[in-house]
Amino acid sequence: MNFECDYIEKLAKLVSDNQLSEITLEDGDKAITIKKGVQGGVVMQPAAVAPVAAPAPVSAPSADSAPAAKASDTPKGTPITSPMVGAFYAAPSPGSEPYVKVGDVVKVGQVVCIVEAMKLMNEIESEVSGKVVQICVEDGQSVEYGQVLMYVE
Repeated sequence: MNFECDYIEKLAKLVSDNQLSEITLEDGDKAITIKKGVQGGVVMQPAAVAPVAAPAPVSAPSADSAPAAKASDTPKGTPITSPMVGAFYAAPSPGSEPYVKVGDVVKVGQVVCIVEAMKLMNEIESEVSGKVVQICVEDGQSVEYGQVLMYVE
C-alpha cells in the first residue's frame, strides 16, 4: 500500500472534522483504518489487525501509596502537538544536539523536532514564541496525531 503522508493527514483531519468514528481504505488485499481514539485523537492501524483488549481498570491509590501529582506539576503554557502519527526525534540526526531543550526560548516558525512518518522526516515548527517548559515524549518514541510533544510558556 502506498499512501502519501499528506493524504493520510487529510484523511485523519476528515475523520476529526466530520465527527466520524473511523474510515477504512482498501487497495487490493491491503487496507488501512483510521479511527478516532478515546480522547479524540486519531489512531491509524492496518485493518487486518485484531482489536486490542481494553486495559484493566486501575484502582484508586491507597493512603500509604505515593502522593498524587501536585497542582504545580500540571503542565503550563501552550502545547505543541504532533500533526501526524509517527516517530518523534528531538535532533536532526543521531548524536546531534536536540533542536530544543527545556529552558530554551523558541520563536514562531522555529523547528523544534522531527516526526518521521512513512520514512519521511517532517520538521515540526513552533506556532508560538516563548520558553520550552516541558518536553513530553522521549526521542524515538511513537506519537499519535494530536499528541502533545512539548509545552511552551
